[in-house]
Amino acid sequence: MIEVKSYYERHIFFCLNQRDNGEECCAQHRAQAAFDRCKSQAKDQGLLGPSKVRVNKAGCLDRCAGGPIAVVYPEGVWYSYVDEHDIDEIVRSHLRDGVVVERLLTPADVGR
Repeated sequence: MIEVKSYYERHIFFCLNQRDNGEECCAQHRAQAAFDRCKSQAKDQGLLGPSKVRVNKAGCLDRCAGGPIAVVYPEGVWYSYVDEHDIDEIVRSHLRDGVVVERLLTPADVGR
């Protein structure tokens, strides 16, 4: 069996989707600011780069009811966050230390 090593240890995607029809969306909840904060914090802590962490923008992740939303792979852990303190905790706990922030988990049944 071939062992495949991921290019990044963890990859976090932030939904930055903006809906023009007035429907609820992550962009209405400062998702861009959260993305910027996450990227800045990860950079400041030396977490970014190959074999480390990648912070990415995403379009709709189809879990709008839990928004704003971010997902961390390879674990497939979905987060609903509120403010910069939540983002700091995700960076420190999950991205740096590999410990899921249970209080911020998006319920499994929350979709669009």
